[in-house]
Amino acid sequence: MDVVVIETPPLGDRSYLVHDGQVALVIDPQRDTDRVEVAAAEAGVRITHVAETHVHNDYLSGGLMLARAHGATYLINGADAVRFQHQSIADGGTVRVGRLTVKAVATPGHTHHHLSYVVTDGPDRAVFSGGSLLYGSVGRTDLVDPEDTEQLTHDQYASVRHLVEEAGPDAALYPTHGFGSFCSSGPPSGAHRSTIGEQLATNHALMDPDEDHFVQELIANLTGYPSYYAHMAPVNRNGAGPADLTVPESVDPTELSRRLDDGEWVVDLRNRVAFASGHLRGSVSFEYGRGSSFTAYLGWVLPWGENLTLVGGRDDVEKAIRDLSRIGIDSPAAALGTEPAALAAGTAVVHYPRAGWDELLRRRSAGDVVLDVRRTDEYDGGHLPGAVNVPLHELLSRMDEVPAGRVWVHCASGYRSGVAASLLQRAGRDVVHVDARYRPAAPS
Repeated sequence: MDVVVIETPPLGDRSYLVHDGQVALVIDPQRDTDRVEVAAAEAGVRITHVAETHVHNDYLSGGLMLARAHGATYLINGADAVRFQHQSIADGGTVRVGRLTVKAVATPGHTHHHLSYVVTDGPDRAVFSGGSLLYGSVGRTDLVDPEDTEQLTHDQYASVRHLVEEAGPDAALYPTHGFGSFCSSGPPSGAHRSTIGEQLATNHALMDPDEDHFVQELIANLTGYPSYYAHMAPVNRNGAGPADLTVPESVDPTELSRRLDDGEWVVDLRNRVAFASGHLRGSVSFEYGRGSSFTAYLGWVLPWGENLTLVGGRDDVEKAIRDLSRIGIDSPAAALGTEPAALAAGTAVVHYPRAGWDELLRRRSAGDVVLDVRRTDEYDGGHLPGAVNVPLHELLSRMDEVPAGRVWVHCASGYRSGVAASLLQRAGRDVVHVDARYRPAAPS
């Protein structure tokens, strides 16, 4: 058995191509299925089966398109109310994929009808656990319905134990979530591989002997998750269509100015330092780059379904279009180029200052505001005396709660505060971007 890992770092997820050298099973594919096609071609295998561990909340699935393209069997829990042709599978159900045996194991918790898959090839065994057992944690249990969270958390406690019994300690573990995904109930472990045995010795969900304690602790530590999640499961139940990944022709400078004048969302993909130094008035900063969580924060912060224009170099725009397609933001317009003055006709190029903590201490005036845009749980864990907390994802709807005066805005690393600074300036506020890592001893 060979397992090819297909990573999606911007969303903190993984998909898998599992094969025997001839035929393959794909588990939890994302919407941009060309990556799976490349992996299958490189392995020289034919895709005969596609399987979902659950109806996903954090991305649009490419499973239906992939199955149709290959005439493959599409495995989905029969209890999930999907509206397209598939092969139902339930707890204990097995299928053969070449010499591989694939067994479904009911692991409710992340969703009501979540399945994991135990794949066996002779003495080798691997577990594909979706949003059930993760590296060091488990999938969050509050994405279905607030009234179901407590019961789903009890289910999650039982499910990971059931999965361990089915798989055995030597089985390799391959979760879908847990690499930065907001679908995880805990922070990323940093691990790139693990086994069931290792998780028995390190995973809090398996080490806690008190089920009620586990349930209370997990629920108490659940934090916010992106608002775009509300749109994912309904589309996945209907079957997501193909993504258009083509880069459009660059928007005319006059047209880009009109969009800015009309208050449309024009997103500058350049790094936050370049943006602060000079950008089109009315544009907002969502720095594109490795590890930036660009997709999650854009989908979380900006209003859903409104017109979107990306501004940046062709390579960044092309990658951003792919990333956004995974969460259903399709076919944004683009203004290609990295010199703002050349991209729009008659729109002013503006800037705002960046600062570190030392500058905040020296230059902050008595009437200035320190705005902390970290999540509430982060703020509660420690914050600057007198700092006002409005989480980034709530800033647009709570802009009037930011006190009058010059605003010094910070987060934990500088990324979220860069977004916030651009939104504040767009709203007419005098802003300073505190582009520095937060530390408890930072001056106030």
